[in-house]
Amino acid sequence: MASVATRQAPAADSWSRLPVRRRLSLLLALVVVLALTLSGIAAYAFQRVSMNERVDDNLERTVEEVGLLSSTGLVPETGQPVANAAELIRLAMLRVRPLENEGMLGFDAERAALAASDAVELRLEEDAELVAWTLERVHEEVVTLETVETDTATYRVALVPVGGRGPEDMGALLLAFDMDAETDRLNRTFVGYAASALLSTVLALLLGVPLLHRVFAPLEALRDTAAEVSEHDLHRRVTVLGHDDVADLGHSFNAMLDRLEDSFASQRRLLDDVGHEMRTPLTIVQGHLEVMDPVDPDDVRESTRLTLDELALMGRLVDDLLTLAKAERPGFLRPAPTDVAELTEAVLERARALGDRQWSLDAAAPVSAQVDGQRLTQAWLQLAANAVRYSEPGTPVGIGSAVRAGMLRLWVQDAGVGVRPEDRDVIFERFGRGAHGRRTEGSGLGLAIVRTIVEGHGGRITVDPAPRRGSVFTMSLPLEGTPPPRPAGGIDDREDRP
Repeated sequence: MASVATRQAPAADSWSRLPVRRRLSLLLALVVVLALTLSGIAAYAFQRVSMNERVDDNLERTVEEVGLLSSTGLVPETGQPVANAAELIRLAMLRVRPLENEGMLGFDAERAALAASDAVELRLEEDAELVAWTLERVHEEVVTLETVETDTATYRVALVPVGGRGPEDMGALLLAFDMDAETDRLNRTFVGYAASALLSTVLALLLGVPLLHRVFAPLEALRDTAAEVSEHDLHRRVTVLGHDDVADLGHSFNAMLDRLEDSFASQRRLLDDVGHEMRTPLTIVQGHLEVMDPVDPDDVRESTRLTLDELALMGRLVDDLLTLAKAERPGFLRPAPTDVAELTEAVLERARALGDRQWSLDAAAPVSAQVDGQRLTQAWLQLAANAVRYSEPGTPVGIGSAVRAGMLRLWVQDAGVGVRPEDRDVIFERFGRGAHGRRTEGSGLGLAIVRTIVEGHGGRITVDPAPRRGSVFTMSLPLEGTPPPRPAGGIDDREDRP
């Protein structure tokens, strides 16, 4: 058994090593040949049965005609009685028209007395074995229908006894089909079928192999692209043609590469950010601990305070970096139908705890939007915290929402120091700070998180100067698929500022 398994393993391994396109071509040829072979065998078997039934039906019909003629005992054309059995047999042979490969022979009690006309090709009298077989059964009184094999041929025979006027006046009519000739004719027909099947197989391969080549060309391109993709080169993409399942596979593969490239880029950014931003607080902590005088309580308290401040800054930095890393993964946002007016009022209430400012609700959009309320609250409060950071106590800070030009606009407006035009793009980058931001504490990631949340909703964030003093930060989100506005029952938004 072990030797058999050893011999079979290389064959299976060789088959598995063949390219899929070649294996499918071979399988296509095998399936076509198998289907045509099975169809041919089934058709041949059906035709053999049909041939046998046709022969028997014809013999039985002839037997009935002879029986009818024998029962009347009259010549149909003249109405005169038949003289003897021999005349009845001759009369029956004249009225029967043999088919191709069919013959007939008349017998009296002693010999084959009446041969068929020269127009009948099958000469039964030339087969001595068949004649001898018939003479042994001439005196039987029942019709014999059976298969007889001789050295000359295989016959399907019907032996019909024919009686005359007296007991001694007996004869028989032998009807026979040459079954070998019938089978040969059927075989010739199926030789033609075999030739047609072979031609069909060749045509199927000639048409199928190029088709398989076209089908597998995108897969081979996909394989080549996958082989060229590495950790350091994720820019290759598959050229997708068509709109079938293979094209969908190409689109899915390209989308996977996009996700991988974004994931690697996110990891690199995270490592770069951590390495860049964590080095400074770690250096400060290390420096304070190295110069701290353990015997001086004041120095210990001061060093501890400074170290805890730096550790708290590091904690905030880590939290912000984790938020940005999660923002680039699927499932970061979980949109759901959200009442924008309620969300605006809730954000305002939470923002009041951020600082001593004149908090006001500028407007509340009376719509329901498909957004992630928690993430929008996080972004909105980050803007409110920035407004507190860059404004003086007691100054006004307005929060509002409105629908304009098919966009949902959420804003925070302050009366603080404002943002210089050249800093309006910088402040939304990671660790990007404007001229005023360099003098404040923070990780430098807050507005980057806000931008990530807004862009995750398909929107954008902008900053513009306030009408008098300060800045207006606006988050603009698309309202596609959002239910129509409900009747305003709360704050009117006709005088919203952005």
